[in-house]
Amino acid sequence: MNKVGRFLLYPFSLLYGLVISTRNTLYDTGLLKETSFNLPVISVGNLSVGGAGKTPHVEYLLQLLQPYIHVSVLSRGYKRKTKGFKIVQRNDTALISGDEPLQFKRKFPNVPVAVSESRALGIPQLIKNHPEIQAVLLDDAFQHRSVKPSLNILVTPLENLYTEDMLLPAGRLREPAPAAGRADIIVVSKCNDSLSLEDSSEIIKKLNPLNHQRVYFTQYLYGTPYYIFNGKNKIQLHSELNIILISAIANTNYLKQYIHQNSKSINSMEYEDHHNFSDRDMNYLLKVFKESSKNNTAIITTEKDAIRLQEHKEFIIEHNLPIFALPARVEFLFDQKISFDHQIKDFLKNFKV
Repeated sequence: MNKVGRFLLYPFSLLYGLVISTRNTLYDTGLLKETSFNLPVISVGNLSVGGAGKTPHVEYLLQLLQPYIHVSVLSRGYKRKTKGFKIVQRNDTALISGDEPLQFKRKFPNVPVAVSESRALGIPQLIKNHPEIQAVLLDDAFQHRSVKPSLNILVTPLENLYTEDMLLPAGRLREPAPAAGRADIIVVSKCNDSLSLEDSSEIIKKLNPLNHQRVYFTQYLYGTPYYIFNGKNKIQLHSELNIILISAIANTNYLKQYIHQNSKSINSMEYEDHHNFSDRDMNYLLKVFKESSKNNTAIITTEKDAIRLQEHKEFIIEHNLPIFALPARVEFLFDQKISFDHQIKDFLKNFKV
């Protein structure tokens, strides 16, 4: 958004900030109650409306904890067509369970995953359905203060730190930057190898963390793209490959930079975050693919987008559209992995009701 647009929207941001600050004050003073639970509840969220990269960080925690304890995930299930509490099944669709919860379930089939608009009501129901659960990961719950997390992890992207953003609608923040004080851990995401220790020190100064807060830095490691209906069918990105990128995520800059570095060309088709692809969208994708006069062309999407594109399985197979999902996983910089893992495990070992 340009400066003129931000200036015009700034009064609305002030009004929005007043409402949110009043709400937070009611929670801080106890006039609105936060519910605590007798098992560890770890929240992974962000202050902005999207694009921080929290999903791969939830997956990192699942990968870390699944071998040791019975861990579960509770999400809202954004843009699903169903209501209320629901246990996610692997054969669900994004319209039933939401794209990210379904992605968690398919990648971690032994982990109980549920969706509920109310986290405070959803956690007891999740435990009732799975009494073996020893910890709950709350996906995108930083603003949902009806539940008091045992550990609060805040993810903020390097290119748009919450300290350098503005409140909605002039910016992308859902809460004022000082709300970050509720976090126990701050993760600066979507970094790259060129980030130096000196750079990280300057970023920490900008964030100005509280004494109890630890700051970590992560980047994405992208894997080999796989056909969205057969994970064994893979392709390698290379300098002679032309890419049609179809995505519906909040910020594509980091993704496009990677594809630019690992392909010959990129034609990016971008939609709003969590967009449900329509028949019209699929026909347009087919048109773009057919009009591509270049050889060695593949269609790349994110794993989250692949969940929603699979709704059009018959169309994709009928027209032989080569759509491949690009997997991403989190890697910690500056040898911080050991420290982060120990902090999470120590928290769980020392958890007390």
